[in-house]
Amino acid sequence: VQLQASGGGLVQAGDSLTLSCATSGRPFSWSIMGWFRQAPGKEREFVAALRFGGGTEYYPDSVRGRFTISKDGAKNTVYLQMNSLRPEDTAVYYCAASTNPFRWSRAPDYTHWGQGTKVTVSS
Repeated sequence: VQLQASGGGLVQAGDSLTLSCATSGRPFSWSIMGWFRQAPGKEREFVAALRFGGGTEYYPDSVRGRFTISKDGAKNTVYLQMNSLRPEDTAVYYCAASTNPFRWSRAPDYTHWGQGTKVTVSS
């Protein structure tokens, strides 16, 4: 099963952007879909996660209230709506899938990764 992230681009501070993560299917073993980002010279950072069973959403404080993760089951696609973007949101964004239903913020817990889409926010 492959994940394909798209939707990145160059925007100005305060703008909105929606990222998409299309999957070629959704294995029954997947419990959580997540988004991470990695800025140059920095570690990969948790951005958002969505639990398939129940639909619980998880966010770090840095994006809570600005970013929203959602899914379209019919399209096997997960989205990341990003509002009020800031220059510090600049990074390559990755979508990922995890079979571990109890952990969602650690990159090593995710087993399938998309290729990344670059988001640049200018001030």
